[in-house]
Parts: sequence; structure tokens; C-alpha cells
Amino acid sequence: MSGANPYRGEASLVVDGETVVLRPSFSALVAAEEELGSLFALVERASEGRLGLSEMVALFDHVSKGRPAGVARAAIGEAVVEMGLAKVTPVLRLLLGQILQGRG
Repeated sequence: MSGANPYRGEASLVVDGETVVLRPSFSALVAAEEELGSLFALVERASEGRLGLSEMVALFDHVSKGRPAGVARAAIGEAVVEMGLAKVTPVLRLLLGQILQGRG
């Protein structure tokens, strides 16, 4: 997860060869909640294995900060598919943990 500081609640994805830092700020989470519904319900669906790929990508899209121009949600989705669920799950887990616990 280069480029990200997990102690600040950050994770990262490589999208089109660029590192995109994912950080669950208040404004990003509010925007995600407006699109996806309750964050508690989102976390619950994830814990039950019912989180959809589109929901995961939407969350990543909302919490991506300072991403390079031209890196759209579709590119984030393609990066997730390229990585595979086994490699992207730790990124999701870190973000969901930060949503539940807040940044330390």
C-alpha cells in the first residue's frame, strides 16, 4: 500500500499505473452515504459477504483523495477487477475499520 499512511486511516490502489490514496474523510463518507445509504448497513453487508462490487468501487471512488486527472470510477473498478478480491479485501477491510473506529 505505498503512498498511503495506514496510521491516518489511508489505503491505496494502483489505477492506470498511478497510486490513488484512499482516505475516509468526513466529507467523503457523507458523499458515500448519500449514494450508498447507511454506512452501518454497508459495513454489515460487507461483514456478511453481501457487499456488491459496484458498492465497493463507489466507496473507493468517494474516499480517493487527490487522484490524478483522468482516473474515473470506471478505472477504479477495472483496477479492482485486475487486483482480484483476495488482494483488494485488505484495502476494503482497512477502510471499513476506519469507518467504524475513526482515525487514531
